[in-house]
Amino acid sequence: MAEKPKVFVVQPVMDVGRRALEEFAEVEVFESERMITKPELVEGVRDCDYIWMLGDTPIDADVIDAAPGLRGIVTMALFPNVVDVEAATARKLPVTVVPHVITRTTCDLTLAHIIGLAWRIVEADRFTRRGRFHQEQSTSFLTTELGGKVVGMIGVGEIGTEIVKRLRAFEMALIYTKRNRLPEATERELGLTWIAERDELLGRADFVVLMATYNETTHKMIGAREFDLMKPSAFFVNTARGRIVDEPALIEALREGKIAGAGLDVYWNEPPVGQPAPSPELFEFDNVILTPHIGSATIEARTKMALAVVDNLGAMVDGERAPNAVNPEVYGEAPAEQPDRLG
Repeated sequence: MAEKPKVFVVQPVMDVGRRALEEFAEVEVFESERMITKPELVEGVRDCDYIWMLGDTPIDADVIDAAPGLRGIVTMALFPNVVDVEAATARKLPVTVVPHVITRTTCDLTLAHIIGLAWRIVEADRFTRRGRFHQEQSTSFLTTELGGKVVGMIGVGEIGTEIVKRLRAFEMALIYTKRNRLPEATERELGLTWIAERDELLGRADFVVLMATYNETTHKMIGAREFDLMKPSAFFVNTARGRIVDEPALIEALREGKIAGAGLDVYWNEPPVGQPAPSPELFEFDNVILTPHIGSATIEARTKMALAVVDNLGAMVDGERAPNAVNPEVYGEAPAEQPDRLG
């Protein structure tokens, strides 16, 4: 019987994925809730045949060079943002992603932020734990109704479309701006009103929801000027990409009361540009909800993602074309194009 190929997994994964992988591979997992350090990663991949990347762990040229027997890199991600695809392609190593299965999960998380901000859920929990409970006739803990409020969407792609569908159930007014306007029939179907100028949207919205794709044109698209345009009663929600927002400007807007609060799942400091962490200054605000980039963190979504990785690995081990390769050049095919899922 042929020796099983060795797969190094950089973080714990769903058991169902690991069990499926162990059917045809020897599996070594870095068993820790913290991210693996680069020295640990370099050491772990030295004798592996495949790397399973997840959690924004950078797989750069140094890591690839540390694994002389490497035959492929599989990522449990939608985009290979933290993999040096060029270096992998130079060694004819396929790099794979997973199908987009997190549209609804990211949508639901975004909705949780909107509801949580309106109802001050995090603050209410702390309030109650401090023993200040019986407040229903008091003005000491007032919240915000959703019905009739204006939601301003910056970007409406697949995820944004699902968000809009859910927000309609709360009888909220929905306005949007986008690089390319949606067809009028789609606007009518979704109940969306087109706003040509982003400045106007920022001034009208009670909730500004950022769903734009990150690229050179959207880098720091939301900064001090944009927060100045928002209403002091408005909330800002970002579950898209951290570097679309000038984080120090957001912090300053919160300190000065220029906006009512913020819900964030993404941050300026995330791999590959830095260790994953929100700016510590964000911890000082009771009116800010912070989640640890968990837009795909449902049991159902992570299970689908893990099994998709196993499918990609299985194809590689069998010497077949990996179904979700982002560098099909290694198979003699034309380069792949990445779809725009957010904006």
